[in-house]
Amino acid sequence: MLSKYQWQYTNHLDENVSEDGLGFSQLTARLLHARGITDPTELEQFFNPTLAHLHDPFLLNDMAKAVMRIEQAISNGEVILIYGDYDADGMTSASVLKEALDELGAEVLTYLPNRFTDGYGPNQEVYQYYIENENVNLIITVDNGVAGFEAIEYAMGCSVDVIVTDHHSLPKELPNAFAIIHPEHSSADYPFKHLAGVGVAYKLASALLGEAPIDALDLVAIGTIADMVPLTGENRTLVMLGLAQMKLTEREGLLALLKLSGVDLKDLSEEDVAFQISPRLNALGRLDDPNSAIELLSGFDEGALELAQMFDDKNTERKALVQAMLAEAMAMIDLKDDVHVLAKADWHPGVLGIVAGNIVEATGKPTILLTIQDGIAKGSARSVEALDLFQAMDLHRELFIAFGGHAGAAGMTLAEENISQLKAALEGYVSEQEIDLSQKASLVIDEILELSEISIDLIREINRLSPFGMANPKPVFAISNVRTSLVRAIGANQEHLKLKITDDINELSVIAFNQGKQKDLLGQLKGFDIAGTLSIHSWNAQTNPQLMMNDFAVNGVQILDVRSKTEALPEEADYLIFDEKLKQQFSKVHQVSLKKTAGVDSLVIVDVPSAPDDLASFLVANDYQLIYFKNMIVRPKYLNGVGTRGQFASLFKLIRQYPLIDVRHKLSGMAQFLKIEQELLVDMIKIFEELGFVSIKSGVMQAVESPEKHAIESSKIYQKRKEAVEIESFFALEDVRTIYQKLTENIGEKQE
Repeated sequence: MLSKYQWQYTNHLDENVSEDGLGFSQLTARLLHARGITDPTELEQFFNPTLAHLHDPFLLNDMAKAVMRIEQAISNGEVILIYGDYDADGMTSASVLKEALDELGAEVLTYLPNRFTDGYGPNQEVYQYYIENENVNLIITVDNGVAGFEAIEYAMGCSVDVIVTDHHSLPKELPNAFAIIHPEHSSADYPFKHLAGVGVAYKLASALLGEAPIDALDLVAIGTIADMVPLTGENRTLVMLGLAQMKLTEREGLLALLKLSGVDLKDLSEEDVAFQISPRLNALGRLDDPNSAIELLSGFDEGALELAQMFDDKNTERKALVQAMLAEAMAMIDLKDDVHVLAKADWHPGVLGIVAGNIVEATGKPTILLTIQDGIAKGSARSVEALDLFQAMDLHRELFIAFGGHAGAAGMTLAEENISQLKAALEGYVSEQEIDLSQKASLVIDEILELSEISIDLIREINRLSPFGMANPKPVFAISNVRTSLVRAIGANQEHLKLKITDDINELSVIAFNQGKQKDLLGQLKGFDIAGTLSIHSWNAQTNPQLMMNDFAVNGVQILDVRSKTEALPEEADYLIFDEKLKQQFSKVHQVSLKKTAGVDSLVIVDVPSAPDDLASFLVANDYQLIYFKNMIVRPKYLNGVGTRGQFASLFKLIRQYPLIDVRHKLSGMAQFLKIEQELLVDMIKIFEELGFVSIKSGVMQAVESPEKHAIESSKIYQKRKEAVEIESFFALEDVRTIYQKLTENIGEKQE
């Protein structure tokens, strides 16, 4: 299949699963079984979670100890510092705990570190400032801390207790903090291990208040969705209750942000949080000081619109930075490389990871983006399933000043002079380990549907499985053997597509994000498979089913007409070129000859062959699935034909009238006088010379007296031109599917 992903059809959707007792269709019942939700108790919690389904916060390690110390601080009037993080999880974590401490009458300060000056996690200089200048007596970390050894050791050495609340991977050794609250801590067997940072902060707030604070659940939902933790178990409960609370929220800052984001509160979903709210919160942490997030999220007073507007503006700025950097980075890429390592002075460090991810998405290759300043390169890396990037870099720690991460993503700092060595090391690792980077990422298909099965009722039923996220992904459905009845580019830069697909009886609307370049391809495909998620689209009081496309796959050979198209041709394709000048013009693409077998699934036939049978043999011998006919004609003859009898007679008459003509200087005048295109006139003169009607010496054409009679059609030049005109006309004017069919049928008959 010519597809972006490797489609994997699930075999665990047992056709024999019954909907009896579940109150769902068989499809939804199978989806529930695939997610391991079969027990009546599990079903009840899955669909109707309550606060009673939340676990006792005192089951967490050191919770009782932490609550006792905080209560002591409140009682003694000690100043408490909440130290958070610069992302949406850290922002909401700090806000949730601050509200709880404010309610208890605590003297509380908050600080979210600046990623550019403070870095991630506990910062000793910041701790020192607050201890010396703000008389802080107790520090509580949220969404960070388990790796903050030096800063925590410093604070504890100053007789300032540090309570760590975190959810990130636990190191082998833990810092010497007063208390560490972490769902995976080995000293306590907390029933749910996958809380986000805000989930852990909410647990501490609940323990302090003696009950789970309902008003804080909206912030808990935002942080949990933003941090992409599994939306199962306790996280699912927190998010479902939090989304319900968000629809009732009185937070003026949050309401203003929702309004600016274009979110309709009555239809609020986890997707609105993930794609509208979270990016706006994260944008501030990527580009600027994040501390105003506390004021925005905790603000219940009017007048928050200006602050929300600042967040929205930062998100717009972030998008512009990403697009500009992406354009620069893509221009630097060599598609032949196994790993893209791209570096440039003064690239904004806050968006390097986003851009690297976009490049991986576009090229399917691991990518490292580095910004250079004063000889030091700092950057982010994103990888593909086939390459464990952390393992590859871990073998070359000597190249780095610092680096960390995991298989799919990493961050690093290194000297500028080591960049080329890093690239060589990674390329060498890929080669030595024989890693196949052509391997596509997986797309799990939950079910194959017919267009006739898709309805508003079905989508509403499937949506009861939401909120969707990690460990509870939105179901992906495939629809087979459809074609498009409408393809239209949408978006400010025509980067998206709106389609209608049909099986000739039923029709379904489709949105394809970032597929604008595929407009012509999708418009011409005949019989393809499409995969995506289902949603409901409402507009002008009309409600219709809609598919959000993830991928499409070609069935059989697809023939595409790009003869008059201005859109860019595919990069990942074989190019067949016959004209030598065109070969130079297309020097950056992968060119094949008629004697070479196919390299990929796609072929672009750039120009017109002089021997169509050779092209036909090549097409039959190679299993291309997508063939683009560009059919450029460098010096077209078919537009002027082979010359009529009248045109040849006019030329003959002119030659008899003017026996000597300097064709080097008079050719243009002759063409105008005879009303014959100059390109055709040149061949007509050559035909006359071949047949002995004229002689040409030193550019001067002289009529031959009493020449032998010859039919124009007997000229080899005439015959060759006639053949070229017929070939060019066939490739320029015939339907491309007919071209392919006639070529392959003819060669098949000849081979028989």
